[in-house]
Amino acid sequence: MSRSSHPLSLLLLAAALATSLAGVGCAEHHAYRVYDPYYTDYHVWNNDEVVYYHRWADETHRNHDRDFRKLRREEQKEYWTWRHNHGDHDRDHDRDKDHHDKDRH
Repeated sequence: MSRSSHPLSLLLLAAALATSLAGVGCAEHHAYRVYDPYYTDYHVWNNDEVVYYHRWADETHRNHDRDFRKLRREEQKEYWTWRHNHGDHDRDHDRDKDHHDKDRH
């Protein structure tokens, strides 16, 4: 290899490494569907679901760095039970309750 091509090779190598590292960072934010066999429904595992998962992990004193898909089945079931008792539908329930309370007055 000649001396003049050496800097070009280093530049190409650096670009390839930067591209691969950028891809790893993006993979963390990739959404996918998860089937909940206990409530027979699907959830989109995206940043919103990760927030719920971290909340569950904190409340139940678990390590939230652990990938949900690597939890034991019993732990996944605990999460889905917790999840169906918290989250999005709580806001809808509160709104319905507020609407019902306003109708009473």
